[in-house]
Amino acid sequence: MKILVLGGPNLNLLGDREPEVYGKDTLGDIEKYVDKSLSSISFESDWRQSNSEADLIGWIHSASTDGFDAIIINPAGLTHTSVSLLDALKSFKGEKVEVHLSNTYTREEFRKTKITSAGSRGVIEGFGKDSYLLAFKFLLKV
Repeated sequence: MKILVLGGPNLNLLGDREPEVYGKDTLGDIEKYVDKSLSSISFESDWRQSNSEADLIGWIHSASTDGFDAIIINPAGLTHTSVSLLDALKSFKGEKVEVHLSNTYTREEFRKTKITSAGSRGVIEGFGKDSYLLAFKFLLKV
């Protein structure tokens, strides 16, 4: 299975930005953690992050032709605002899982509205880096 992992705005600041909320791991650390945790399973992943909504939409649009079977996405702040990202996710026919490091329901009121979530099979949130690991385990059926 080939999985595209997309990270939205400000995820390049993981490890430095609000570590009490998002943890001390960088996105690269989380990728290594997932790879190590699933080292006995055969899969391919491509991790990408952008602060640009247009980049994320473009990557989703080309995911099928690039051979991806599934997408794991953390839209970050775009979760609550982007109809365009939702529409792009709906256009991808493969499996999709949305992840969030924090439990958005215990935070500010606006974070409880997730526009992009309607474009995914499910949402895994609140488990820090394990949110990503759980998404991989779901997709890989382990």
